Amino acid sequence: MTPPPRTPLPAFPPGFLWGVSASAFQIEGAVDAEGRGPSVWDAFTKEAGRVKDGSHADVATDHYHRYREDVALMAGLGVGAYRFSVSWPRVQPAGTGSAHPKGLDFYDRLVDELCAANIAPVPTLFHWDTPLALEERGGWLQRDTAERFAAYAALVGERLADRVPRWITLNEPAEVTLLGYGLGEHAPGRRLVFDALPAAHHQLLAHGRAVEALRAAGAREIGIAASHSPVRTAGDTDEDRAAAALYDTLMNHLFADPVLTGAYPDDWAALMPGPVAEDLKVISAPLDWYGINYYNPALVGAPRPDAAASVAGIALPPDLPFGVYEIEGHERTDFGWPVVPEGLRELLVAFRSRYGDALPPLYITENGCSYGDGPDPARGGRIADARRIAYHDGHLRALRRAMAEGVDVRGYFIWSILDNFEWAEGYRQRFGLVHVDYETLARTPKDSYAWYRDVIAGANPGAAGAGR
Repeated sequence: MTPPPRTPLPAFPPGFLWGVSASAFQIEGAVDAEGRGPSVWDAFTKEAGRVKDGSHADVATDHYHRYREDVALMAGLGVGAYRFSVSWPRVQPAGTGSAHPKGLDFYDRLVDELCAANIAPVPTLFHWDTPLALEERGGWLQRDTAERFAAYAALVGERLADRVPRWITLNEPAEVTLLGYGLGEHAPGRRLVFDALPAAHHQLLAHGRAVEALRAAGAREIGIAASHSPVRTAGDTDEDRAAAALYDTLMNHLFADPVLTGAYPDDWAALMPGPVAEDLKVISAPLDWYGINYYNPALVGAPRPDAAASVAGIALPPDLPFGVYEIEGHERTDFGWPVVPEGLRELLVAFRSRYGDALPPLYITENGCSYGDGPDPARGGRIADARRIAYHDGHLRALRRAMAEGVDVRGYFIWSILDNFEWAEGYRQRFGLVHVDYETLARTPKDSYAWYRDVIAGANPGAAGAGR
């Protein structure tokens, strides 16, 4: 069915940055190529039952060998920036020591290819793929991992800072803490519940140390990409409100407060390891911008034995002090996530209200949706993903409303440029503007690709790559 025509998107400011995103483990493949070491996700995917479709990312989309083709697709979009991640075990196979030359050489080639296409490279230093050797020594539960990360950041910064205008230290430390160490549904698969909190602190310390290392290497424009969602209360009891407040702290303030204000939320500092006061001085090193990954709001209340509770489709154990419940009355993506564009405006306005002058300029570093639309033989292989177009159209309008209310947002990155390996879901969820046939690895732009190309062209007429 052809969707009804939409009114044109509201105008965005000159220089607004339009981008796309991806991560190393999800697209690169080539896990044994040229000395790359194993990551915690390589080990996790080989454990039976960890990935829902039983797949792994040994090949993924083979971006490692096909990056030129993928950069050409980005150039066809006219994006001003590509947010990718550097694979830590590709640069340091065991997470320590000098850089592996061939690993850094790949990112040299990628950055050069992007620059030649007038696309600004925006590398993320850590997108979940901890070197397995470090995880076997305790991973993010150990303070030393933060120091190892700083050394790795210095190596990457020294090689790439001359061509990279914008950097991201960590991606979604909350998910690594909650899903990887707390619930065990992501790598490394530990089920520590609240004993996972040292992983939160050590990631934050790693962020601060990396900021220091990048600045010493001459890096410009440094930020972090954190997942956030507005929290709505399920119910009207004191228990519901307390549960929602706890979840709101975990997902929205436990990571943002230390970075932006130099303090943990009330009473949380006592739960963290190490010399917390001294660490917070490092963690709160001034940033040039702050990245927000948004997908949907959360409906949270007291645990209910008669209602299923989940986060990102992952069932929560019944002994947690909160439950996260389904938000009714909204369309859903194929992942089952509610489509609530207004939640993005709500979140951004709340951030401005909470942090005020401490809030640097914002970028939406991830926003996207999973829909399984594939090539239609009856239409010459066209992929008519109208729902994805509607999703991004709605979220861009909500974003523009937040900006009209005074929130300083400088750019928007769609997740993601390609269909790819979606962590514990395997290949069951497709977020890409470009369809990937996992048998042949053929890339086919979807209708949403053409729509986004037209959005960018309309926002920046005659100025491909504007906003770099």
